[in-house]
Amino acid sequence: MQCENLDVWKRSCRLSVEVYKNFAELKDYGFKDQITRSSLSIASNIAEGLEKDSAKEKVRFIEIARGSTAELITQVYIGIEIGYIEKSMGLKWVKELNDISKMLNGLKKSYKESN
Repeated sequence: MQCENLDVWKRSCRLSVEVYKNFAELKDYGFKDQITRSSLSIASNIAEGLEKDSAKEKVRFIEIARGSTAELITQVYIGIEIGYIEKSMGLKWVKELNDISKMLNGLKKSYKESN
């Protein structure tokens, strides 16, 4: 798979693993399901998009992944406020998500320029 060589994919996978581990014991299944799905969606959409043939399709999936980063940032802030996420951990995740979003922007730009 093409995505396995990308730092943005590797970092988003690692973050998803952290999110899953952090919420393994959480009994609020609605919150747990939503935050784990959005974390999983980032790397998954990167992988799916990079396997597409056209640059336009690749860009579309990168944009979906970026949307999932924004969704996850929102959920992390809410998780901090309701006491599900330790503040220092949550802020670390937000920083990582902002970095991932910037990397996705760069990847998107590179595919748009190649089109």
